[in-house]
Amino acid sequence: MVEIRFHGRGGQGAVTSAELLVVAAINEGKYGLALPSFGPERRGAPVMAFARISDKPIRIRSGVWRPDIIVVLDPGLLKNNVLDGLKENGIVVVNAPERPSLPAHARVAWVNATQIALEEIGLPITNTTMLGALIKAVPLVNVESLFEPLNIRFGKVGEKNFKALKRAYEETRVER
Repeated sequence: MVEIRFHGRGGQGAVTSAELLVVAAINEGKYGLALPSFGPERRGAPVMAFARISDKPIRIRSGVWRPDIIVVLDPGLLKNNVLDGLKENGIVVVNAPERPSLPAHARVAWVNATQIALEEIGLPITNTTMLGALIKAVPLVNVESLFEPLNIRFGKVGEKNFKALKRAYEETRVER
């Protein structure tokens, strides 16, 4: 089982990212579970979301406190304790124009998701863009498996979101 913790701010789409990833995994015949975690429910407040993907049924229904992967939609959150609990050999996927400074034990992948979202979607909402970065860093699902969930979720702007996701997939840099 792969456990993922998303960190973002209210309105950036961390919860939606977890849900879309899980839908794509289920559509591929895997098992998946997405859970939100809210503090003060307001735009801009820190938000976490959790996802689990497995080839076997998932019985755990709690948050992810020892993630294999941490996805950071807002690089400003790196100054908080977002890396807490990252498993050995875990990877951090960050929205950043350059490689962020992280502890030596953390593998890292990064992409300028904000710029891509602005150019492709017209808004600085990085959730679908960061999904492209995530699956480039760790191929949990096929890129094409996200096309249908994005179109169902976003309707007319689904194709723009998919284009942003694919561009982020291509532009993400991954340190192994």
